[in-house]
Amino acid sequence: MSDPVSTIPNLGPASEAAFARAGIHSADDLRALGADAAYLKLLQSGTRPHFIGYYVLVMGLQGRPWNDCQGAEKKALRAAFDALKARAAATPPKDRDRARLDAVLDEIGLVVRRSG
Repeated sequence: MSDPVSTIPNLGPASEAAFARAGIHSADDLRALGADAAYLKLLQSGTRPHFIGYYVLVMGLQGRPWNDCQGAEKKALRAAFDALKARAAATPPKDRDRARLDAVLDEIGLVVRRSG
C-alpha cells in the first residue's frame, strides 16, 4: 500500500481530498507527476487556483517547510503558477468537464475507458 498524500510535508487532509478528486491517490503518484503536472490536474478537476497552495506543494515535494520559499525562488514559482493557471484556463470547456468527470469516476473507483 502506498503512503497517503498527507505524508508529504505541508500537505494535510484537505490537500489529500483535493488530490483524490483530481485522481491522485498516493504520495508516490504525486511525486511521480511532479508539482506542475499535479497542480494542473487539481485546477482541471475544479480546484480554485491559489498561489500559496502551489508553492506549499512545491516546497513539500522538496521536503522543505512551506515558508522556506522567498526572494527570486518565490518570484520564479509565481511565474510558473501563473503559467499553470493560464494553461488550465485555456483548456477547452469540454476537456475541463471531461477531466472533472474522469476525476470523479476515479474517486468512486470506476475505470475510465478511452477510445482511440
